[in-house]
Amino acid sequence: MAETRQNRAGQSGVHVQRRSLAAALLLFLVAALESASADTNVIVLPYELRQGHVMVPAKVKGLTNALTMMLDTGYGMTMLHTARAREAGLARAGRGVTIIGIAGEERADTFDGPVFDFQGLTWKPRRVAALADDGAGRGRRRDGILGSGFFRRVVVRLNPAPRTIELIEPDSFDYSGPGEILPIDFKSSTPSVESTIRFADGREQKVTLEIDTGCDSALCIGQHFVREHGLGDVAGNEGGRFGVGGTRRVKESRFAELRLGKLSIVKPKANLFLEGSPADPPLAGHIGWELLKPFRVTFDYARKRMIIERVE
Repeated sequence: MAETRQNRAGQSGVHVQRRSLAAALLLFLVAALESASADTNVIVLPYELRQGHVMVPAKVKGLTNALTMMLDTGYGMTMLHTARAREAGLARAGRGVTIIGIAGEERADTFDGPVFDFQGLTWKPRRVAALADDGAGRGRRRDGILGSGFFRRVVVRLNPAPRTIELIEPDSFDYSGPGEILPIDFKSSTPSVESTIRFADGREQKVTLEIDTGCDSALCIGQHFVREHGLGDVAGNEGGRFGVGGTRRVKESRFAELRLGKLSIVKPKANLFLEGSPADPPLAGHIGWELLKPFRVTFDYARKRMIIERVE
């Protein structure tokens, strides 16, 4: 009887172990499925900086080779080189558009939008613009530009180290980190934020600045603001800024501080435009990628916010 009871006890222990193992396996599978489900909502791509511009890879239906696209919140429309549009077999559409830049404007043909593919995440803009290959402006530097429509399709997060871009489905995005959450407004299709500039003489001025990731400078301040606040005589070297329409004179200087919400950026570089402007009033100018690149930056257009996090 003792032997029988021992065998039964041993068998009971085996059953308990099997049930525990099965339960653990089930929990593992559930966690794996949840992780896989979450991963399908986030696409992670490498990006590189070329001459201060954020460049991301993308495939386009109809083209064999992947394209290199510049990420640009300052462009209201996604663009392709004319040659790429023709190679993809895109049909001309509409009468074209006018691209307005810091020194003037240019006409651009428009085509039916292609299907872009970012490692399985697809997006098809209604139309794309294509500047002529022999014209001036940043649109010809790479295969194309991802403009505002792309940012409306997904939440875009840029990580500085390693340099990766996360593309997140807006419905699945939820943020609870320590970053500074800044409301963004839209003048037409480009985002802007409220901020405060402290000048070298201690004066402070609340301003609205456009966010332009396609600009390789830190801050670009328009001639109208420079004149209004007497900044033309501040110390600095004169130079030039090139964009759509040509080149405009600027003075390279620094402010004492720029505040974005509670985030303080000390002595940011600033291009003070002596001619023309990167943005029209009431905007004072724009924030470029040079200022943003040390941070983890998230563009959440669906919720009209930008999130900036310091990276240790």
